[in-house]
Amino acid sequence: MPNVEHHIDVAVIGAGHAGCEAALAAARLGMETVMFTVSIDSIALMPCNPNIGGTSKGHLVREIDALGGEMGKNIDKTFIQSKMLNQSKGPAVHSLRAQADKSEYSRSMRKVLENTDRLTIRQTEVTEILVEEGALKGVKTISGAVYYCKAAVLCTGVYLNARCIYGEVSTFTGPSGLQAATHLTDSLKENGIEMLRFKTGTPARIDRRSIDFSKMEEQFGDKRVVPFSFSTDPESVQIPQVSCWLTYTNERTHEIIRENLDRSPLFSGRIQGTGPRYCPSIEDKVVKFADKNRHQVFLEPEGLYTNEMYVGGMSSSLPEDVQEAMYHSVAGLEHAKIVRNAYAIEYDCINPVQLKASLEFKKIRGLFSGGQFNGSSGYEEAAAQGLIAGINACMEIQGREPLILDRSEAYIGVLIDDLVTKETHEPYRMMTSRAEYRLLLRQDNADLRLRKYGYQVGLVSEEEYQAVLEKERQITEEIRRLSQTFVGMSSRVQKVLEEQGSAPLSSGCSLAELIRRPELDYEKIRELDPDRPDLPFRVREQVNIHMKYEGYIRRQMKQVEQFKKMEGKKIPEDLNYEEVGSLRIEARQKLETYRPANIGQASRISGVSPADISVLLVYLEAHRRTEKTAEEE
Repeated sequence: MPNVEHHIDVAVIGAGHAGCEAALAAARLGMETVMFTVSIDSIALMPCNPNIGGTSKGHLVREIDALGGEMGKNIDKTFIQSKMLNQSKGPAVHSLRAQADKSEYSRSMRKVLENTDRLTIRQTEVTEILVEEGALKGVKTISGAVYYCKAAVLCTGVYLNARCIYGEVSTFTGPSGLQAATHLTDSLKENGIEMLRFKTGTPARIDRRSIDFSKMEEQFGDKRVVPFSFSTDPESVQIPQVSCWLTYTNERTHEIIRENLDRSPLFSGRIQGTGPRYCPSIEDKVVKFADKNRHQVFLEPEGLYTNEMYVGGMSSSLPEDVQEAMYHSVAGLEHAKIVRNAYAIEYDCINPVQLKASLEFKKIRGLFSGGQFNGSSGYEEAAAQGLIAGINACMEIQGREPLILDRSEAYIGVLIDDLVTKETHEPYRMMTSRAEYRLLLRQDNADLRLRKYGYQVGLVSEEEYQAVLEKERQITEEIRRLSQTFVGMSSRVQKVLEEQGSAPLSSGCSLAELIRRPELDYEKIRELDPDRPDLPFRVREQVNIHMKYEGYIRRQMKQVEQFKKMEGKKIPEDLNYEEVGSLRIEARQKLETYRPANIGQASRISGVSPADISVLLVYLEAHRRTEKTAEEE
C-alpha cells in the first residue's frame, strides 16, 4: 500500500501550550497548518499546577498577548481566582497569577483552535522528520503518512520517551497516563540533533471532601481583578472567585521523608533525568534545606466541577505508602484521600544551543522548536517560545526577517537568549532576576513595548494597534501637562498635603514634582488637579509609574543604549574562529559551538571572557577594514 501524502505549509508537532500558540500563529498568518498530537484530549493540558502566570511568568503571558498570542485571552475566560503578586514591592516585579479551571482552560483553547481557518488538528504520532541537504522536507506519522511542509515546529513537551515514576512503579506514559511519543527521538538523533534527558514532577491530587480547611489559612483573590489580555474588557472579569488554602509541613512530615529517602527514585538513582532547581520535590527541599522546620503547602482547586485539589509545594516521587503517611502528617490533611498519586516524569528534550535566536535549528533549515522540548519548564515559557517559533516559521516561508526580541525589549527575549547562549544543565525557569532591564520590562507596559511587533508580523489588528498608539499619545500628553502645571502655597494646597502626610510647600512646584514624593502618587494629588482629564486606568497607571521612577527609568535606558551597541556589532555567520589569533582555546570552542550572531550575544556565553571579546572586536574591525579596502580597489 502506498503511503498517504499531504502538502501543507506548516506542521506543528505537539498540542501543549507551545503547540497551541505555534499553530494559531501560523494559521492566522495565512499558512495551511496541521497540529499533530498523540491525544486530542491533551490540547492545552495542565498536567501540573492549575494556574497561569506568577512571578515573572505573568510578564510572559502579557507579552504573548501583546504580540497577538492566545494564552492571556484564554485564562481570562477560564480563571476561578486571580491575584496580582508582589504588590508591596515596586512595579517591576508586580506579576499577575490566576487559578484556572483546568478542564475549561483546555476546552476553551481547543474550541479556538478548532474554529481557526487553515488549521487542522490531527491525532496521530509523528515518528520522523524528513530532511534533505540540510533542509526540512516534511514529517512522517506512525501510519506511514507523509506531510510535506515548508516548515515544522517541534513542541513535544514532556512526551518524548516519557516515563512516569513513583517508588517502584514505572510506567512509560506521558503526564496523567496519556500516551507517550516513543519514535521521534531516534529520527532526531539520526539527523544530528543532540538530545538531553530532563525530569519534572507533580504532587498528589486530593479529594476536597476529605480536607479539614479549619486548620488552614484561607487565601482570597483580589477584590478588583486585572485581566491578563489587553483586549479583555476589565468589567468582564469581575466574577465570584474561589478560595485557595495555605498550610505547612512539619517536623513529622520531614521525619517520614528522611526515613524513606532510600526508597525515593530521586535518591536511589532510578531517575536519571535532571530536575528543575527552582521547583524541587518535597524530598529535595527536606534534604537541601535541612534547617527549615516547615515548608508552605498550598491547596488549590483544579476547577469548579471537580473535587480534586492540587497540593502545591509537595511534588514527590516517593512510594504510595510513604505519600499517604507524608500527606496525612500535614495539618488539615490528616484524613485526606488521594485521588492521583504524586509522580516524577522523565522525558527527552534538546540541548537548545543548537538553535538560532529565531528558534530555528542551525543545522536544519525550516525546522523550529519551542517549549519544554527546548529545555525549559513551565506553561508560560512554553507558550512564549511556541509563539515565536510559529511566527518565525512563517517569516521564513514568506522570505521575511525573523522576529527576534532582544533582552532589552522583552522577558521573551531574555528567555530565548538564555536558552540559546547559556549551558543548560536543568529545566530553565524564567525569573525577574534574570532580566537586567526589568524596570523597563514591566508586565503593565507589555503592549507599549511589543504591540508594534505583533502588528508588523500580522497577528495584531489595525484596531488594536491604533488603540495602543492612542494610549501612548495620552500618556505622553498627560506627563507633559503634569510637568507644566504648577501649584502654589495656598492654604488649600497645604491642607491637602498635610492630610496625605506630606511636608508643606515652601515654594511653588509642579504636579509632577509632588507625584515624585514617596508618600504621594497620581491619585493622591487628585484634589490639587481640578483640570485633570478623565483617563482610563491603564493610562493613569503608566503616568504614575513614569513620574515615580523617571530617574531610574532614564538611567536604565542609557544602559540599554550601551547594550544595543554591542548587539549591533554583528559577527559573520561563516566566521572561522581558528583564524582569530589570541583567542583562548575554551573561548574558541564555545564560540564555534554557539556561533553567536553578535558581540553582545558572544559576551554572554559562559567561558568567553571580556579579554576574548576584546580580541574578537579587534579582529572584526581589522577584517572590516580589509574588506572595505578591497572594495575601494
